[in-house]
Amino acid sequence: MKYLITGLGNPGDEYENTRHNIGFRIVEALAQSGEGRFEDRRYGFVSRIKYKSRWLILLKPTTYVNLSGRAVDYWLKKEKIPFDHLLVVADDISLPFGKLRLKPKGGDGGHNGLAHINQILGTAAYPRLRFGIGHNFPPGTQVDYVLGEWTEDEKKDLPNHINRAVETIQSFATIGIERTMNLFN
Repeated sequence: MKYLITGLGNPGDEYENTRHNIGFRIVEALAQSGEGRFEDRRYGFVSRIKYKSRWLILLKPTTYVNLSGRAVDYWLKKEKIPFDHLLVVADDISLPFGKLRLKPKGGDGGHNGLAHINQILGTAAYPRLRFGIGHNFPPGTQVDYVLGEWTEDEKKDLPNHINRAVETIQSFATIGIERTMNLFN
């Protein structure tokens, strides 16, 4: 069985440690757990790892967050992966910092990357894992907050939250979304 695990983020050093790139950070940690290495491929950096007899194709799109649908669509088709074996990992300002929310489908919640994926795939019926980044910003400064770097306190707790996200993804690929939601949501 194959799964496409897509972490949303923006390519480039200037975005590396931003809140918006948490999807990249999580799939990078997942790759490390399986001794995977990313290669520069069409529409993104791709790594393949095996976890409990399942192949996880890890994708970090290079299309920028707002155009992530192109990369997701290409790799789903190339690898012949059904929508229910896709998992998109994205940041979420409506959740407190570090809170995870796994869902089998849903709207974009105002996230431009998810909106583009929904548009390109023609459906919102695919699993997604949202990672809470909080909403500690004054009105009108959402973009600066999302593209801003983590606070010192957040940086201390981030590795534990990333590890829990990795465990959630591994569970999703082995015991399915329903049981994983009961364990991790």
